[in-house]
Amino acid sequence: MAGINLTNSVPSTFILIGIPGLEAEHLWISIPFSMFYLIGILGNFMLLFVVGKDQTLHKPMYLLLCMLALTDIGTTTSIMPKALFIFWFNLKIITVGGCLTQMFFLHSVSIMHSAVLMAMAFDRYVAICNPLRYATILTNARIAILGLVCLLRAVLLALPLPMLLSRQPFCANRIISHTHCEHIAVVKMSCADTTVNRTYGLMMAFVVMGSDLTLIALSYSLITRAVLRISSKTAHQKALNTCTAHICVMLTSYTSVLFTTLTHRFGQGIAPHIHIILADLSFLVPPMLNPIIYGVKTKELRDKVVKYTCRR
Repeated sequence: MAGINLTNSVPSTFILIGIPGLEAEHLWISIPFSMFYLIGILGNFMLLFVVGKDQTLHKPMYLLLCMLALTDIGTTTSIMPKALFIFWFNLKIITVGGCLTQMFFLHSVSIMHSAVLMAMAFDRYVAICNPLRYATILTNARIAILGLVCLLRAVLLALPLPMLLSRQPFCANRIISHTHCEHIAVVKMSCADTTVNRTYGLMMAFVVMGSDLTLIALSYSLITRAVLRISSKTAHQKALNTCTAHICVMLTSYTSVLFTTLTHRFGQGIAPHIHIILADLSFLVPPMLNPIIYGVKTKELRDKVVKYTCRR
């Protein structure tokens, strides 16, 4: 009732309650969440620092890796500060404008993240299938243009989400059972017909991930065909090793996002707090693991990290 009275008195706000049913455990839940967030931020900033510092790493592969790191930082930073304020200080109020802004940044960065993974698959395809033309096909200037195109696509696809919702009337009880302004959770607050909002949100999720995953699958099918034609076992192993890190990153990213997207819309039998915890972890775990995966699997990057972190 207190939450309902507050929303009636301040009609331009929502209330994010965090993880419903586990309010008493918010402080304990914040410990692993904050650790994952801190590790992810430090790891990705370290990657950006090392690549920016070392001229020998100013190559298309590492520039794409920097884009991935930026999207990882943007994804977690879009949701975690507010979530931690809820867990630590019980600061649950968020303005409608702030909520829609958070939604826009979260979804635009997520779309950008998917596009970067697709671009990295194309990078691996050119490196393995056309190694002699790699330097002419993928220049740093073209990578920069590709990054701008991915950013423009992300903005154009994500912008209708908050714009459509901004025209919706919201009910008096504006309590969102989530740690952040997830699109479908905000849609449920509307008192009007939300068919267009729900359809566009679902269509965007499947079109973005569907098109990107299709192109990634096409790239790796061509890579697999090229690798199978290599007679030398050493060259065969070397070619596969160049793709290992990217495959691991894709598995951690797409598996968690697809699972939470499908369960949130179709898994009515799953408890709400499980939905929310899985959704938060899908935004926290991949950004934490990505720099670790590339640091372990990419020898050149690993050597540079050791050089800059261990020198006096």
